[in-house]
Amino acid sequence: MITLALSKGRIFDDSLPLLAAAGIDVLDDPEKSRKLILATNRPDLRVVLVRASDVPTYVQHGGADLGVAGLDVLLEHGAEDGAGGTGNTGLYRPLDLCIARCRMSVATREDFDYASAVRQGSRIRVATKYTQAARQHFAAKGVHVDLIKLYGSMELAPLTGLADAIVDLVSTGSTLKANRLVEVERIMDISARLVVNAAALKIKREPLRALIDAFEQAVGAQR
Repeated sequence: MITLALSKGRIFDDSLPLLAAAGIDVLDDPEKSRKLILATNRPDLRVVLVRASDVPTYVQHGGADLGVAGLDVLLEHGAEDGAGGTGNTGLYRPLDLCIARCRMSVATREDFDYASAVRQGSRIRVATKYTQAARQHFAAKGVHVDLIKLYGSMELAPLTGLADAIVDLVSTGSTLKANRLVEVERIMDISARLVVNAAALKIKREPLRALIDAFEQAVGAQR
């Protein structure tokens, strides 16, 4: 049995066309079912639904053979498990799936002069869920920051005076605009990646390689 870890929401929805192109149909709708383990049209393949931030953990520790996770999640996970944010122990990242695209950016209130604060070497407070990526970004720029870890409602931080800026994922920018925030700096482009358990790739080499190849062909066909 091969286990594929996915998270509900955009990554699940964006993964379905790739799975279909690879000949895989998920037989249950996670929005209509409370199941966390979903059957597919292949008796040797199942899908498990986990939190987006838990996908690398499930794959790394063998709870799943492979999974789909955003680059943002992988970078944070890599830093936490001692891989320095550049890779993940026990994880093989063979493919950029080119789905769930967005960007990680710095945003501030409209009236905050971010350029001057950075230029003058001011110490700024930054709220974010992505502390590792934010720390590396500002360290590379030589900017002194106090990082405040938040898990949601990031836009509130500058509006309430908790922080001068936020580092968050931006897609259309409409949420920032609705809260009178502006995107002042793009840190990196983000997309979802296929991750594979390195040990499983040795034990289940043929079926996993066939899946990876099918995903690669599906990605190529959609470009």
